[in-house]
Amino acid sequence: MGAMNRDLTRRCAAALLSLFALPWAHGQQFTATTDPARAQVKLPDPARADLPTLFLIGDSTVRNGHDDGQGKGAEGQWGWGNPIAAYLDAGKVNLVNRAVGGLSSRTYRTSGHWDRTKALIKRGDWVVMQFGHNDASPVNDNSRARGVLRGTGPETEDIDNQLTGKRETVLTYGAYLRGYVAEIRALGATPVICSPVIRKRWEADGLKVVRAGGNFAQWAAEVARQEGVAFIDLNEWGARRYEALGAAQVEKFFPADLPQETVHTNWLGAAINAQLVIAGLIQNRVLPESFYRQRFLPDGSDDRPVVDARQVKVEAPRDPALPSLVMIGDSTVRSGGQNGAWGWGERIAAFFDTTRINIVNNAIGGRSSRTFFTEGRWAAVLAQLKAGDLLLIQFGHNDGARIGDPAGKNRGSVPGIGAETVEDTRPDGSKEQVHSYGWYLSRYIQDAQAKGAKVVVLSPVPHKDRWQADQPRDFDNYAAWGAQVARAQGAAFIDLTLRVAEAYREVGAARVDSFFADARTHTNEAGAIFNATQVVQGLKGLPDQPVASFLKPPSL
Repeated sequence: MGAMNRDLTRRCAAALLSLFALPWAHGQQFTATTDPARAQVKLPDPARADLPTLFLIGDSTVRNGHDDGQGKGAEGQWGWGNPIAAYLDAGKVNLVNRAVGGLSSRTYRTSGHWDRTKALIKRGDWVVMQFGHNDASPVNDNSRARGVLRGTGPETEDIDNQLTGKRETVLTYGAYLRGYVAEIRALGATPVICSPVIRKRWEADGLKVVRAGGNFAQWAAEVARQEGVAFIDLNEWGARRYEALGAAQVEKFFPADLPQETVHTNWLGAAINAQLVIAGLIQNRVLPESFYRQRFLPDGSDDRPVVDARQVKVEAPRDPALPSLVMIGDSTVRSGGQNGAWGWGERIAAFFDTTRINIVNNAIGGRSSRTFFTEGRWAAVLAQLKAGDLLLIQFGHNDGARIGDPAGKNRGSVPGIGAETVEDTRPDGSKEQVHSYGWYLSRYIQDAQAKGAKVVVLSPVPHKDRWQADQPRDFDNYAAWGAQVARAQGAAFIDLTLRVAEAYREVGAARVDSFFADARTHTNEAGAIFNATQVVQGLKGLPDQPVASFLKPPSL
């Protein structure tokens, strides 16, 4: 009787395994016992069939385990495919992370994951692939049998797979990538190739990072170039980021309980890699501009990479003997033409007689009232201010970033105008006491007034979709805080949010739509001129009319 029960148990187990066996591309059957790469987690499908989808395929550096940080929160192991969601508008594009830990460019295909993912891809979608970390493994063993042939050529090797017991033809790394590219294109979708994310491995000097071993990064770039595919060099970009930050800070990007870990990042490290992917998508113009968003900015500002302030020269007055109109702020004041965007500060000079006044625009994209101060930008601007100058201040678009969230890039200020502070950790590990929005405005005003300059605080320009009369007012809090600080410090205030919104209502939605270079934040040439007009009108309406004697006479 016991023997019969054991036999029945074996037959039931075999039947259950056959129910869950996964088909291989060539018809082979796998089980969880013989194929460790078989899906042990449920991979997501597109949330909305009516939207285009950005698919991610790859290994654990894209999607680690159950994509839950192993229940350890931010200190667990995360792939970049999780935090990247913060940068995309879920109302316009599905993000579907179908990467699986432990796979190579070969086994993602042979274990059936690619066939199941491919069945979801439709015309107009995108597929971002990142393989390489597991591709250097043995080609044939009884553990994972996931290695590929080195290079990008047509070489093949026939093996009797020790893991599956089946005959298999193994290709080169480049051949597997080309296969994905061809099939994605055949489906009417767009492929994107990434090199493997950088490992935490330092040269002997402790200053340089070791790039991808075995030239997988080079081979990925070669295939992308040959196939005319967008390429994101996560390996090189990540290495440069690590080198700039230094080993001590990079250590914080990996799980603290796994000091020997060199590949799998914690959430902070994954967020940094996600930022590199987003930067690559933007640089290659893969997705429509309107698909990008920022989870950590409640007002929905764009996700363009933050410009390195050290690369943007502080603008000096053309003629130091003349008074200057000096502007500080963010990219809505100065965008530099990036992706067709211009700030109002770049078109305001046309209203002034520049033989009698300097127009000095020292706004810089991506800055908040906090970072313009902490990065030393304000100190450089203040050094040039003198008695008789006029300082215009407009921040707010980036001040809403959540303090403590790495994706916020240390830009958020404490809401309000009080003296309270919140501690934040900088990328170098140092601690910063973050002040309120009003505190930073007050500091700018006091410093400028001490030099004998006049100050005007402006509330932020409104977004493309937040000016209609039936909608809640845009930047309501920042306008109120700006007005309170200006009044308390004896500075002037212009409610530019309201002024521009009212002007938008006068010209109507069709014309307003034509004013923007992106989905909702940055104006084009026409929009910059339109908003500059509102700034000048606001200045002319101030009680002491500080610019009246410097304006050009109206055209006849």
